[in-house]
Amino acid sequence: MQSYTIGQAAQLLGVSPDTARRWADAGRVATHRDDNGRRLIEGQALAALAVEVGQQGADDEEASYTSARNAFRGIVTGVKLGDVAAQVEIQAGPHRLVSLLTREAVEELGLEVGMRAIARVKSTNVHIDRT
Repeated sequence: MQSYTIGQAAQLLGVSPDTARRWADAGRVATHRDDNGRRLIEGQALAALAVEVGQQGADDEEASYTSARNAFRGIVTGVKLGDVAAQVEIQAGPHRLVSLLTREAVEELGLEVGMRAIARVKSTNVHIDRT
């Protein structure tokens, strides 16, 4: 089973290493030490914590009436308007999402660089790479 350092776990959870360390100290996730004395989190325990953290974030959101469950809260970092279409770029933690939509939709939403937004993703074709 793969294990992760506190820093790696923090990156995967989208929190600071200090937050991940506090969660481990509070017993929210079990850790063990490797031969070099580094604190590690087992992959299965980290996966369970990631689900828990994700569910808490979903509970904090206002009621949402959508079938798209993959919501990425972030900040608009780019808006390119064409005559009919537009491209909107959102940075959500370490994730960069780019969406192509109509110019009319961008204008109706009032999307501008620097404002908060949520990118919702629903796809029947998702590629997964092993890292």
